[in-house]
Amino acid sequence: MPKTKSLPRGVAVVGAGMSKFGAFPEKNSRDLFVEAFKEMTKSVDKGLDPSVVESLYIGNFSSDQFEHQAHIAPILTDAVGLLPRPAVRVEDACASGGAALRQGVMAIASGMYDVVLVGGAEKMTALNTAQVTEALAAAADVPFEISAGFTFPGFYAAMASAYMHRYGMKSEHLMNVAIKNHDNASHNPYAQFSVTIQKWMEGRIAAAIKKGKPAPTWFTIWDFLHDEAGNPTVAWPLRLFDCSPVTDGAAAVLLVAEERMREFTDHPIHIIGSGQASDSALHDRPELTAIPAAKIAANQAFEMAGVTAKDIRIAEVHDCFTIAEVIASEDIGFFAPGEGFKAAEDGVTARNGAKPINTSGGLKAKGHPVGASGVAQAVEVFKQMRGQAGERQVTGDVPVALTHNVGATGSTCVVHVYERRN
Repeated sequence: MPKTKSLPRGVAVVGAGMSKFGAFPEKNSRDLFVEAFKEMTKSVDKGLDPSVVESLYIGNFSSDQFEHQAHIAPILTDAVGLLPRPAVRVEDACASGGAALRQGVMAIASGMYDVVLVGGAEKMTALNTAQVTEALAAAADVPFEISAGFTFPGFYAAMASAYMHRYGMKSEHLMNVAIKNHDNASHNPYAQFSVTIQKWMEGRIAAAIKKGKPAPTWFTIWDFLHDEAGNPTVAWPLRLFDCSPVTDGAAAVLLVAEERMREFTDHPIHIIGSGQASDSALHDRPELTAIPAAKIAANQAFEMAGVTAKDIRIAEVHDCFTIAEVIASEDIGFFAPGEGFKAAEDGVTARNGAKPINTSGGLKAKGHPVGASGVAQAVEVFKQMRGQAGERQVTGDVPVALTHNVGATGSTCVVHVYERRN
């Protein structure tokens, strides 16, 4: 592996915003991206003259399949009034947003541009579940995996069962991750599921009674999560509440060169490390209980930033399934292999824990519009590091943070490290 180099020029985030995540039949990608762009603009403390934006990098997995609309980058650029700026669609499966962010960082670090808009957008809910499953399956190794009957719940179920076999984790341990992330999302007004699992269960009971049906006999959320009627198995050992939803949404961040950041804000967030790595498809890996590309990308980002996993205060990691968060927490070095699920059980990764993970609610509860998810992670970090996360704000100082964005089953991973200096 080539040695990781330092950024030749400093890069700062000076604005960040996202649309509401959810299902919006009346909206398309451009509508959602306009919302995210407006929210980002409002977050720029000293105001933003859009004419200073020099280039755009847009994370998008498959608008061609989800909306039958290709060439999405210039269309979104037009929607926010930034023509004729150059715009590039970046596609790396579910890591598209993180990869777009990395392209924006490199564009500024290289000296090519001073001000870059990084966005991500995906409109997924126009298709039915079977069609969405088919579209997402294109991110796998189609001839060798999809033709054998695998889908993404099946991939991550295989990873979960392998992890359980190796480390003794039970399926109940994954429920701790779901409970935590829904609790975090209940404080996030932009989340698709801004409700705790307790409230979700109570809503199901109330709905049954209102319809004149027998009330389900769930006395605790553990009753609910173990009941096939409330939390059906999708691909053993993963149940419905282990899976991220199908989501519409967009996000945007404004990157600027450090020497110009004071034009926009007195409270910038610096990107001090960036790493990306690739790997084979899942079928060709020697083990299923870790994602090698994530380890490599994290190490690259740490080396560039001059920090270690111990220095990270909070992290937004790619939890497309609950097992993905457990594995990610080990891959980035927070916990030793086989210890991630125990940390979640013990509350270490909770919002008030020693290593808060996915304070936004994560992909699991905030939602997962695949091309936008990596950028939305940066939005959450921006807010947390500036003390602007509202009811979900972590306690104490947040000087260093991390985002971790995975494509497919780990064929791509992008990691960024952020620093607040004032």
